[in-house]
Amino acid sequence: MRSYKQFCGLAKALEIIGDRWTLLIVRELLARGRSRYTDLQDGLPGIATNLLADRLRELEEAGIIQREDAPPPIATSLFRLTPRGEELEAVIFALGRWGVPLLASASKSDTFRSHWLAFPAKLYLKDHTPDRPPISIEVCMDDHPFVIETSGGAVRTRIGSAEKPDAILTGSPLVVAGLIGGNMTLAAARRAGLHYEGDPNALRRLQPLAFAS
Repeated sequence: MRSYKQFCGLAKALEIIGDRWTLLIVRELLARGRSRYTDLQDGLPGIATNLLADRLRELEEAGIIQREDAPPPIATSLFRLTPRGEELEAVIFALGRWGVPLLASASKSDTFRSHWLAFPAKLYLKDHTPDRPPISIEVCMDDHPFVIETSGGAVRTRIGSAEKPDAILTGSPLVVAGLIGGNMTLAAARRAGLHYEGDPNALRRLQPLAFAS
């Protein structure tokens, strides 16, 4: 680990998390929870296998992540954030919010994974009627489905399908992210190619701006 040799909390933090790919590994573990090595590879398109192994080793040595055996009969290791690593969630959210304006200049060839929506979902969605029964919205894009659901008044996300979703969103990452972030109405999203199936009130409950006139 390279040192800036500065008595500064930021400098000390960057010595651990400032290398390329490191915070994106943290992003994956925040969004996915316990993950296999292959899960991390899937969520980090472009990373070399040996570099991922190096970064995981460095994060483990720094106490940011922990390796554990998967339950039988699966013979593999799982990686998860330690409590110290989970403290980086606020950092990830702040950097993600800061980077949103930069998405306007993103390349069409940029890759996307649906579970990355966990961060804008937690930032911009809120259960406005928490006293009502839980709801779930399934989001379908190019890769695996993703679920946004309410539980105890909180908005939660997970990879996978909903058994009986109240609504299903199918569209491009740009349009879905715009809808979740309140930057696009449902009507505008539909004109941009979004397919919305189910109860519109499910989305209205989480993002009223999608129905602004």
